[in-house]
Amino acid sequence: MTFPDINLRKGLRRNFLNIESLRGAMRRSNPLLASPDFNSRFEFIYNYCIMKKLFIKLLVCASIALISGTGRLIAQSCNTIIDKPLNGTFKLDPALPADGKYPAGTIVTVTAEPAPGYMLDAVYYSDKGRWGQMYFESMSPVFQVTIDHEKHIGASFIEKSAVANINVTQDIIYAKPGVKSLKYDVYSPKGAKNLPCIVIIHGGGWTTNTEDIMRGLARELTKDGKFVVFSIDYRWAGKLDGDATNNSMIDIVDDVFGAIAHIMEHAAEYGGDPSRIGLTGDSAGGHLSALAATMTNKIGTDGFGKTKGVFEFLPSYVPKNKTVVQLRTEMMASIKAAAPSYGVFGGNLLNHYSDDPLADDSWKDGIAPLSNIPDVTERAVPQYFLRGTNDPLIKDDAVKAYVDALVKAGQRVEYVQAGGASHAFFDWKPDETTKATFSKYGVYYAAEMKAFFSSVMNK
Repeated sequence: MTFPDINLRKGLRRNFLNIESLRGAMRRSNPLLASPDFNSRFEFIYNYCIMKKLFIKLLVCASIALISGTGRLIAQSCNTIIDKPLNGTFKLDPALPADGKYPAGTIVTVTAEPAPGYMLDAVYYSDKGRWGQMYFESMSPVFQVTIDHEKHIGASFIEKSAVANINVTQDIIYAKPGVKSLKYDVYSPKGAKNLPCIVIIHGGGWTTNTEDIMRGLARELTKDGKFVVFSIDYRWAGKLDGDATNNSMIDIVDDVFGAIAHIMEHAAEYGGDPSRIGLTGDSAGGHLSALAATMTNKIGTDGFGKTKGVFEFLPSYVPKNKTVVQLRTEMMASIKAAAPSYGVFGGNLLNHYSDDPLADDSWKDGIAPLSNIPDVTERAVPQYFLRGTNDPLIKDDAVKAYVDALVKAGQRVEYVQAGGASHAFFDWKPDETTKATFSKYGVYYAAEMKAFFSSVMNK
């Protein structure tokens, strides 16, 4: 770490010259002071004073550079950047000072107001993260932001027509196995009754994002009134949720199955048919949707990897009136199809995120759809795959390996490549670049995905 106004190498050089100059002057004024004993004592006293001075400076600098629990430097004031909104306005209370900085610790209330013909998409703050600018959003028009480092603040608005015929129910909690409450949002057509359901599982490397990032896709899949859509969240791998112990990939899969179980129990309340479910997801969610569709038979109570060759998942939510075996049987019958987008399917590309001493490469195969494909004579699971031709993360060969294995098992498969698209084109964020990408690719391929699901679930 470099401290303000201190360059240690130059400082030591300067101190050496100072001590020699002072000692020479003292010798010239009094020859008795030229003895070796004096030299030794003089250097000790002088260096002690210099080191004491340096220590005090270092202590002051270290105090200025205290590290917060988030690993960020605590500053007296923080830059706050206002993202100019389109189709609406927002106000900050207290108002942003003229220098663009709030005192650290200031709680700012953001109040958004859409323009006529528009409605609120989200109020947010953002900062730099793993995938570039990361957004922390609220769907309420009033949002409080604590200023503790540099942040962007803004609001996003959409045309009212985008959700004119949709009821949106947010933050339905289905389980709380750790610090974070696990929830999902529901997008249901007005007047929905006994419609097939689509469950969306978000991406983010299994370690970031929430169900909010899939709201653009959810609206597209719902808007023509043919499906009820559920967009789910899950635990993040590691300790990123604030849990004292590691969350593994097994925990994440448990959450996915738990969310589906809760959705099956409550789908009718939103006009959904729990016996007709399609799964989709992008990136990490592509992996999880493929796993949940092909490996539903792995739900059980015998544990994951505790017994050699046994890899079972225990849903984080199980209805009180059902056994795990009953839930497994019903879910296997209910999940009709999957549409994984630019996902990871082979064990060689997966991480189990477990610190269990028993965890080895067999655990990776235990979470890999490629290693657990049912033959069509056992259970048919039609799948529709999407990948952008310019995707730098998910390679064509890796998707083809899974597609070929499904075909070999007799499964119905469609694999479509979106020409010119990169990774994560189904994501929705408040920035105009992400929205434009979704408009260019997401809207069209959401319609293609709907056609696929309709061909399977509306027979």
